[in-house]
Amino acid sequence: MFVIITYDVNTKRVNKLCKKLKEYLTWTQNSVFEGEITKTQFLKCKQAIETIIDPDEDSIYYYVVENPKHMKKSSYGTDKGSMDLFF
Repeated sequence: MFVIITYDVNTKRVNKLCKKLKEYLTWTQNSVFEGEITKTQFLKCKQAIETIIDPDEDSIYYYVVENPKHMKKSSYGTDKGSMDLFF
């Protein structure tokens, strides 16, 4: 399945969250990770996220596309997919 995860987290936790998400998905834009992932990996990723974030302060959105053949993606402008910004 194809997953897109977006987030808005406190700056104290953003680097830790990005490092964890990088283990599962590809960073594509500020506060956005996406990629092909198995259901088991997705569950592990969600569990890891829940140990990092503060649900009273932070928000995470999960978009799951069971069949990515039915999804179109287009972009315009600068590619922001470099992880160098976080490390």
